[in-house]
Amino acid sequence: MAQPSKTPGGAERLGAGKAIAVLTSGGDAQGMNAAVRAVVRVGISLGTKVYFVHEGYQGLVDGGENIKEASWECVSMMLQLGGTVIGSARCQDFRTREGRLKAARNLVKRGITNLCVIGGDGSLTGADTFRAEWSSLLAELLKTGGITAEEAKSSSYLNIVGMVGSIDNDFCGTDMTIGTDSALHRIMEIVDAITTTAQSHQRTFVLEVMGRHCGYLALVTSLACGADWVFIPESPPEDDWEDHLCRRLTETRLGGSRLNIIIVAEGAIDRHGKAITADDIKNLVVKRLGYDTRVTILGHVQRGGTPSAFDRILGSRMGVEAVMALLEGTPDTPACVVSLSGNQAVRLPLMECVQVTKDVTTAMNEGRFDDALKLRGRSFQNNWNVYKLLAHIRPPPTKSGYTLAVMNVGAPAAGMNAAVRSTVRIGLIHGHRMLAVHDGFEGFASGMVEEISWDKVGGWTGLGGSKLGTKRTLPKKYFEEISATINNFGIHGLIIIGGFEAFMGSLELLEGRAKYEELCIPLCVIPATVSNNVPGSDFSIGADTALNTITTTCDRIKQSAAGTKRRVFIIETMGGYCGYLATMAGLAGGADAAYIFEEHFSIRDLQMNVEHLTQKMKTTVKRGLVLRNEHCNENYTTDFIYNLYSEEGKGIFDCRKNVLGHMQQGGTPTPFDRNFGTKMGAKSVAWITGKIKECSRHGRIFANTADSACLLGMRKRSLVFQPLTELKEQTDFVHRIPKEQWWLKLRPILKILAKYSIELDTSEKAHLEHVTRKRVSLESHI
Repeated sequence: MAQPSKTPGGAERLGAGKAIAVLTSGGDAQGMNAAVRAVVRVGISLGTKVYFVHEGYQGLVDGGENIKEASWECVSMMLQLGGTVIGSARCQDFRTREGRLKAARNLVKRGITNLCVIGGDGSLTGADTFRAEWSSLLAELLKTGGITAEEAKSSSYLNIVGMVGSIDNDFCGTDMTIGTDSALHRIMEIVDAITTTAQSHQRTFVLEVMGRHCGYLALVTSLACGADWVFIPESPPEDDWEDHLCRRLTETRLGGSRLNIIIVAEGAIDRHGKAITADDIKNLVVKRLGYDTRVTILGHVQRGGTPSAFDRILGSRMGVEAVMALLEGTPDTPACVVSLSGNQAVRLPLMECVQVTKDVTTAMNEGRFDDALKLRGRSFQNNWNVYKLLAHIRPPPTKSGYTLAVMNVGAPAAGMNAAVRSTVRIGLIHGHRMLAVHDGFEGFASGMVEEISWDKVGGWTGLGGSKLGTKRTLPKKYFEEISATINNFGIHGLIIIGGFEAFMGSLELLEGRAKYEELCIPLCVIPATVSNNVPGSDFSIGADTALNTITTTCDRIKQSAAGTKRRVFIIETMGGYCGYLATMAGLAGGADAAYIFEEHFSIRDLQMNVEHLTQKMKTTVKRGLVLRNEHCNENYTTDFIYNLYSEEGKGIFDCRKNVLGHMQQGGTPTPFDRNFGTKMGAKSVAWITGKIKECSRHGRIFANTADSACLLGMRKRSLVFQPLTELKEQTDFVHRIPKEQWWLKLRPILKILAKYSIELDTSEKAHLEHVTRKRVSLESHI
């Protein structure tokens, strides 16, 4: 743990004598406050003056009380608030040169030469125009006596960095915009609620979600809830879509489903550019099929509510990177956007991103819909392809002759059921016979295997836990029985969805291949565990849901402390020896410290943390939050840390402790886990189908090469298959964690935001890239 002090040693040089203004503009988006908080705290920690600009560009033009210096304490308790605390407004004045003259004068008078803009493409384009005109604006102000020659000299150039805050995810160049994940959370809460009422009455529901020019929200929602149909502006349906839709809905009902869900983006159009509205769809269904149909328009509820853990972490990371980009900027640096590429922050030229975003609109206006889909990026295309497979293609009458089995191993994780559903349905689309194995390797050994149909997995995407049942037992002692089951059921390939036990069990099956020929079948592991400790993948299914559960709990706990004052909460999280949940929940919950196994700490560190909290209690922020990973240290237990803090804090603060336990494993899966599970299932079936064909000799399957047993993992936003034997080298089996973990690089951000005196690790500093080059390189990885 780092030692507390007011400003990091040596870091003052970077920001000394400089000033940054931060504003939020355009439509609000959840997570904007996390970005503002990060800009303020990192800026101050680097010796910079940071100013709030209230009410967006309007505040910049009006000046006065709208531009205020921000303090460390004034951004406290902002993380969990939706919208934007500093306000946003549409501003006509800033569109005029006269308005921009006023804005320039307001900045110059305060010595501000760095501007951080959080907003959509319109807001960022406005910022770029402002920067391009800066010299001429200063010259005019000097000429009219608005500023002095000295002021003009000290403010000779303006640095601009943008962060994209938009729930639509409609900005090209970034994988996710701030606010998108939270909007998906709001939508899914409503879809889940509507599903129960629709089933009760056998209704069809048409839901309209936001997205005037971008169908991302509608597309991911349809994947996450298993919708029957989705309408998005980038890919209008074929001219006979009405017949196709009605046929699809009828098939679903005949299959035993009691409901239909149709998702429509507000900007949905047909091939001729005519709008397709929710009412149009309702009227069609009622007229042709006579189904009881209801329309729900979600509207601004999608912008509201608490930001998700993902958006808080994204906003915080982007905020840190934005400050670094501003302070390193020179007159020659182009205005840039800080964005997310996989798990890395990147800087992209602002106007290149704006141009590609405009190119999408142009392509749609000209009817070049295939180009529009491509310009949206590879991730969007992958989502679209998986949706089309699951919603529009039915199992073929001719069978492949192959049999695949799917099973869950280890502790339950939210999103497992979505992965099973996708695996089963894509398998059936490939013409395979699909089997479900109940109760993990134990069930496999005792023959608890049944054929599973398309309709059997309907409605599984939104269910937490494991519908197949799961156990932690490893297979080594059951090789003979498992071999007999494989033989009896004629299984040609195996997909195992689970945590570290799934990884270990699969390695054991590989060892068994030498003795048991039946085990020589292709096998694929899909990581699913709240601990996120499976090697070969940056994320595991279930970890996002657990993280959101912990974050929500931390919010409630902090809120209770806001009333009592001078209270510190010690919270124990799950994760085994892996500190992912504690670290990320610390970032998302605004923790003062997060103790993890991977980062050794001593009694001196604990003492420093207590002293740090003692100093904090002297400020206006009189509460503390400390997270502890369950196995971070066998001697410094949660009780020990609680007792130490209680003793040392006597008379200054009191302590409370919470052990969150199994509530972290339960609950409804988040949109991320549903979507991630769905895509992983689809990808694994395509891979295993290819492997079965590769390993087929005279009608028999024989797979004993390293690349016939793989783990499918997400590495920097690319889904890749990696041989289990290779991953063995990257694993610490004693502590059940990967030897290298990407998220450890985020820990310094947590400490800086908690006012610890440490140097920012800039070894992996984001460099300016180009959008076109980035898009090509991304495609080559996926």
